[in-house]
Amino acid sequence: MTKLKPYADVTDAEIDAAIVRGKIYEQFAPRAVAATYRAKDDVIVIRFASEIEVTLPRKRLQGLQSASASELAALEVLGGEMLHWESLDVDHYIPSLLQGVFGTRRWMAEIGRRGGSTRSEAKRAAARKNGRKGGRPRRVAT
Repeated sequence: MTKLKPYADVTDAEIDAAIVRGKIYEQFAPRAVAATYRAKDDVIVIRFASEIEVTLPRKRLQGLQSASASELAALEVLGGEMLHWESLDVDHYIPSLLQGVFGTRRWMAEIGRRGGSTRSEAKRAAARKNGRKGGRPRRVAT
């Protein structure tokens, strides 16, 4: 049985290089300076140090579906990278939100399921067109 070392073999030079990369990243990382709930549009607005604003539909964010407007307005930005609602006990990591991650895997799967079950004329037309080609291709066992 091989005994594992309690630490990784990392040189001082590698640590110093990682610190330099981290400082460079911090200069360009999105840092939120404010966030608000805009009730008229039912969105969360995040403002960054770069003066860019991003809006997110409140209903997409896990844990905010049944919150009242006053609860949603009690929003804080922690450390420039976290949205926090104390009374709701809800936190969202801003870099993940920017990547389209609005909750846990189960939550995201439910959003996808709802989107996939949406009916529209465009989906009907695509299904008819695909049907004329012989339908959905069969899966081939590998």
